[in-house]
Amino acid sequence: MHVVITGANGFVGQGLTKRLLEVGQIGQQTITRLTLLDRQFDEALFEKMPSTKVSSIKIGKYAGDLADGTWLWDTLSGSTIDVVFHLASIPGGMAEQNDSLARKVNIDATMTLLEIAKSQTENGQGKSVFVFASSIAVFGKMPDFVNDDTPLKPQLSYGAHKIVGEVMINDFSRRGWVDGRSLRLPGVLARPPAETGQLSAFLSDIIRELSQGHAFVCPMSPQAKTWASSLPNIIDNLIHGAAVQENKIQDHRTLTLPTLCFSMAELVAAIGSVYQQPTDERIRYEVNPMIETLFGRFPPLETPAADGAGFQHDGELKNLVKRALLGS
Repeated sequence: MHVVITGANGFVGQGLTKRLLEVGQIGQQTITRLTLLDRQFDEALFEKMPSTKVSSIKIGKYAGDLADGTWLWDTLSGSTIDVVFHLASIPGGMAEQNDSLARKVNIDATMTLLEIAKSQTENGQGKSVFVFASSIAVFGKMPDFVNDDTPLKPQLSYGAHKIVGEVMINDFSRRGWVDGRSLRLPGVLARPPAETGQLSAFLSDIIRELSQGHAFVCPMSPQAKTWASSLPNIIDNLIHGAAVQENKIQDHRTLTLPTLCFSMAELVAAIGSVYQQPTDERIRYEVNPMIETLFGRFPPLETPAADGAGFQHDGELKNLVKRALLGS
């Protein structure tokens, strides 16, 4: 099995790469080749990778610009691809600052990858499973309750770009060119400190800082509610997304992943309980209205289509907090 990961050097991409090298398979199929794409690679990543499966998997790292369609075709069109995990994107804050780059990566690169997969199918080499990392940013302004039928009203270009990807993946799947699955990811915790353009980075910072006994200024109010999952949970769901049988998702190729909904006060209490820290004494709330509007007004959520297809959330908030700092 040949697996391609775009955005492989990113937070989720590194975790997914590590897990695939640990388990060496997707479903019942053995991975024989792993192709990793990103703008650049942290060589220390591979020094930390598990060695038990690496020797049996051919790993290719290709550094380049995903907005360059010619580079993508030259890199990927020479061999049959069984699974694509398309994780690469220009996220929220960065996409707002650089619209042209964001559209090239978030829309044009997605279309190029779909065209490569289409070409493979039309050449009789088999249909790729295409797992697209969409986002809950597609919802934007939400009603009092969200489910699989909730209208999409994105408030950021990033969310609009993800909708375009979802629609095209559905259409390419309808026409039999790919076996697509768009998974709407919630916030993923806990990201390492970095300038990534993620407006929601404070949700990772609060876990890391309070768990170590440090003070933290939260840009949302105690009662503000958000959705999030741990990195290990997201990786579980991505791999399940590649393994689940097509007949189980044909009517719901776009799936909002199950996730936990919690207030900031509940998160602070869970961190204190798990890490035995007096978090109530070390937290200060200074509300940023924009941040709270974007990330602190999340309503209750139901995901029956994803639940029925076997996707799962972290179970409870304490479990999320424990797993958030464990990596993949």
